[in-house]
Amino acid sequence: MSNLSKAGTYALGDRTVNRMGYGAMQLAGPGVFGPPKDHAAALAVLREAVASGVDHIDTSDFYGPHITNRIIREALAPYAGNLTIVTKVGATRGDDASWLPAREPHQLVQGVHDNLRNLGVDVLDVVNLRLMGDIHAPKEGPIEAQFAPLAALREKGLIRHLGLSNATLAQVKEAQAIAQVVCVQNQYNLVQRADDAMIDALNGMGIAYVPFFPLGGFSPLQSDALNAIAGRLGATPMQVALAWLLHRSPNILLIPGTSSPGHLRENLAAAGIGLSDEVLAELEAIGVDSALQ
Repeated sequence: MSNLSKAGTYALGDRTVNRMGYGAMQLAGPGVFGPPKDHAAALAVLREAVASGVDHIDTSDFYGPHITNRIIREALAPYAGNLTIVTKVGATRGDDASWLPAREPHQLVQGVHDNLRNLGVDVLDVVNLRLMGDIHAPKEGPIEAQFAPLAALREKGLIRHLGLSNATLAQVKEAQAIAQVVCVQNQYNLVQRADDAMIDALNGMGIAYVPFFPLGGFSPLQSDALNAIAGRLGATPMQVALAWLLHRSPNILLIPGTSSPGHLRENLAAAGIGLSDEVLAELEAIGVDSALQ
């Protein structure tokens, strides 16, 4: 059993969760579309994650679509009292597996009800409004028309807490004026560092920052320097990249995803990797060098 407590905990609304969590995106089929190749393995990964101490799972009903949430329900319901499931709305999937905006109020409300039904719960722990922006990069613009309907569902008791995904700091502040924001989920990792200032600002506000694609996503991180550091530490490059994120700021919560039990164990083991000041400086330099290229 992994010792996730070494990475510490952080508040996610009224919950306190381990900083190393699990992202369920890869439980669906190729391209996050359709059923998994191995349904039994998908169930096993989820059950092992929770047995290992994971108490924060990230998902969405547009993964599959509907597939991932149904697998979570099959594997884990009835849910443990300490398990926090974070989902998101604001997109849908085309028949060709394309990712389409679903920003209209009725679409957002439908998305919430789809998540409730497929997860098999009466209230969602956290719902992130996924802003499409430039797909994986935020884009400025007003969000009240999208965030307000979710705030109304929170008032009705269907949602406990709200967050944002693919958002700018200005959009976070706009949303905060409508309802409390407990987390922001943006693309960020060792080499994609555009949100450095935002992370520090959110830490000062007591808001969790949850990087998606913490290992590079569909284009895994590649770095000779990272490989060399990992070799010295007796770890994998991806473990070191995750450990760096945990050291980056106390408000960072990680949700690395995998459909492999072996990779799950490797990811969770990153919670116990210590990084010296010297190694941290070397890792920081990788991010700086990438920004200059």
